[in-house]
Parts: sequence; structure tokens; C-alpha cells
Amino acid sequence: MNSINQLNFNNRFVQLGEDYFQAKPPVPVNSPRLVAFNSDAAKLIGLDADHVNEKELAEFLSGNQSLPGSAPLAMAYSGHQFGSYNPQLGDGRGLLLGEIKNALGEFWDIYLKGSGQTRFCRGFDGRATFRSSIREYLGQEAMHGLGIPTTRSLALVSTGELIYRQHPEPAGIVTRLARTHIRFGNFEYFFKTNRPELVTRLADHVIEHYFPELVQDKDRYRLMYRRVAESTAGMIAGWQSVGFGHGVMNTDNTTLLGETFDYGPFGFIDRFNPRYICNASDTHGRYAFNQQPEIGRWNLFKFGETLQNLIPIDELQVELDNYTVVFNQKFQGKMATKLGLTIVDAEFEELMNNLFRLLAAHQPDYTNFFRRLAHHRSGGLEELRAPFHQRPEDLDDWLTQYERLLDREDISLEEQSARMTQSNPKFILRNYLAQRAIDLALMEQDYSEIERLMVLLKNPFADPEGVEFSEIDPDLYSADTPDAQLGMQVSCSA
Repeated sequence: MNSINQLNFNNRFVQLGEDYFQAKPPVPVNSPRLVAFNSDAAKLIGLDADHVNEKELAEFLSGNQSLPGSAPLAMAYSGHQFGSYNPQLGDGRGLLLGEIKNALGEFWDIYLKGSGQTRFCRGFDGRATFRSSIREYLGQEAMHGLGIPTTRSLALVSTGELIYRQHPEPAGIVTRLARTHIRFGNFEYFFKTNRPELVTRLADHVIEHYFPELVQDKDRYRLMYRRVAESTAGMIAGWQSVGFGHGVMNTDNTTLLGETFDYGPFGFIDRFNPRYICNASDTHGRYAFNQQPEIGRWNLFKFGETLQNLIPIDELQVELDNYTVVFNQKFQGKMATKLGLTIVDAEFEELMNNLFRLLAAHQPDYTNFFRRLAHHRSGGLEELRAPFHQRPEDLDDWLTQYERLLDREDISLEEQSARMTQSNPKFILRNYLAQRAIDLALMEQDYSEIERLMVLLKNPFADPEGVEFSEIDPDLYSADTPDAQLGMQVSCSA
């Protein structure tokens, strides 16, 4: 294991040349302070978390000192934002420091978000608010704990500076780890500026470094597109299964490897609402929860447009249509697991459709409904029934159908309950919990709630007896969201 100034950089993206980026160091900050450090993520890049020097880390992960071997750059990209093409994007407040190769031969990007102005910042200050940095730090690890492909959080730094949004507020920098930062928007940038040779060079780079088994295949570009579509389908199926709303599913926030990326406005559904909108700026509901699978397809369509010189249009259409097939398969598989079932057929599909109609009509807490359902045959039926008090017969009718499918599985009550408990989280990053951590950090410089949440989010499926929660009250953090805190939204302001 290495210290922070001994990381094994092996930078590949920079080899593409300066058409693809601006080489630029981070802008120094006044008085950086390490607020949080994720020892689990540190292992991914071979960083020794047992001998961390907080002051040294703060200097390096704020950009005040340069990491030996790094090659900081701001990527050039464009993208479709809320359905409209924006040619003036690029890394306006973040920098890819470089790519780190770990002992397993894996490559991880290390990226500072909030590191100051670049030529892509469009007149803004290039910083991120401390509040948005806290949310991103927690959000990435919440999704990782749930087993959903995502970028990771290494560290959270406060800069000691104020920036202006609606009012002056503290700035922060989050260190993101990712398998890639190449987005659909990177391809769109060169396609829209009529530089097909740079699209081809970028596609070859992606295949060489992320899909090397395809390099010699005559259909490598089509197969690359298929891999991207399939991983995107799997990612969004994961979102839908846990009630996660992304909020800014723009093409510049969709990566080539199907990892949840860019935690701006995001949120988890409290009481089930298929039209849940987590982004206060999304006034037309383009990125509402029930729209996410179709938006994934739309984004892939826009990505496919950039590959027209490499893949025949009819073949692109076949692969795009296959996205829907793969999404449905993966989503049904995840829902079957949540319900403790293994047989996925027409009867299961009917059960699932009836379930979502039931949830939409009665709006119980989405996460806790499944957790309680796991114990409905062993003394938990009344707790499960509570949100359905107006028409309990609706739940009873569905449970009758569900019991029939459980019976044909021929599994014991204990096995079914254990299977569901391992697949349905007890803890999610509810908006009000994240906001409480942010308020404590901003108003009292108390970062303890961030650490408490991290303990729970790393063990989202655990019961209290399964994990040492120390002084944390797990029931407090797993309860339904209080009525006064329901419907919280987050804006794009960062």
C-alpha cells in the first residue's frame, strides 16, 4: 500500500491529445480541511488508509499540492441537457488528475470536483458548494452499498472559502473515483463539430482500454455499443428497484461503463410515487422516476447518432431495441429477488404489475414496504398493513396472489425471509437524513453525522444484531420519513 504521494499513475486519456481536453492544474484554496475520508475506497487505488496524514491529504486533495505522476486536465464534451443540445459544456469545475493502476491491474480515475475555473466554466467560479459536496460524498457510497454500479467517494474537503450562489456559502471539494469519466457527451462534442476522425479515435480508445477483448473483432464498434447499452440498462434497472431518482440524466452525465455518475439533484423515493421528481429545477418532470428507463434509451439513441460512420443505422436500431429487452429482464430479475422469488414468468409479471398499481394507489414507504413484506408471515403482517388502512382488502388481494407464487417456489419461511432481508435495504440515504448531516456541518462544523450515515450506508441490509452500530440508533435511521420532511427536492444549484 502507498501513501498519497506514491500512487501508481498510468495516465491513458491524456495520450489522446489536446483536442480532447485542457491541461490545467487545480486552483489553490485558502485553508483546506479534510472532513471525511473513505478507507474502503482508498483500497481501490492502493492508498494506505491506516497511515493517513490529514493535513497532507487535505493539501493534495484540494489541489494545493500536485500529486506526483498526475496529469490534471479538464475534459472537452458537450451534451443534451433536459432534451436540448448544449455545445458549451466540458469540465467547468472539476479536473481529472489522472488514472491510477492498482495491484490487481485495475484502472481508477481520480477526479477533484470543485477544483476551480477551467476554460469550460462559462464565466462561473469553478467551485462546488460544501452542501453539494457532502451530498455527493454520501450519495456515491449509498449506491455502492446497495450494490448498484456507481462512482466512488474517496474524500471530502472543505476549502475555507465562501462562494456565492443565492447567498454566500462555504465551498467544498469531493474526490471522486471512477472506472472512467468518458461520457456520451465526449462523443457528441466531436460529432456535432463534424470531426468524425476524432469520434473514431475516441471509440478506439474506449475499446482498447475498456473492452480489449473486442479489439480484433470486425464488429467491434457495434459490440462496444451493445456493451454500453447493456450496462446502462443494468444500472437503471438497479435505480428503479431501490427507488432512486437521478434528477439530471443528461447525456453528459451518462458514462460509457454504466456507472451512476454526477450526484447533483438526486433522491430516494419515500412514499411511493411513480412520478417522483427529485430535482426542483425539473419543472416538466422530464427526469421523473418513471421516466428514467425511457430516458436511458433516449440517451443511448443520442450516443448512437455519434457512431453513424462506424455502425450501420439498422444495426444501431437493433442494439437500441435490445436495450429495452435487457432492461426488462434485469428489472424483473431484481424485483423477483426483492420478493424472494426465482420463477419469472407471466404470473410473476402480473404480480409485479399489480404490486406497482397497489403501491401507487396507497403510497406506503417504498423501502420499508419490502423490508416489512419479508416478515409478513412471521408476525409482521400488522405493520405491513398499516399504510393500507383505507382499503386493506387491496393488500389482502395482492397477498393472496403473492402467497400462491411463494408456495410454488417450495422454500421455507426462514429461507424466504432471509433472502428478502438480504435484498431489501433497511437503510437508504433519505433526503432529510442527508439534509440533517449538511445542516450540522454548515451551522456547527459538526461532521459526526456524515460518519454515522457512512456506517449505515455501507451496511444497508444489516439488522442491528448483524453489525456493530456503536452509539447509532438504527431504528431512528430506518423509520419512514416524517410527514413534515416528505417531498424534499434538491436544486441544480451547486
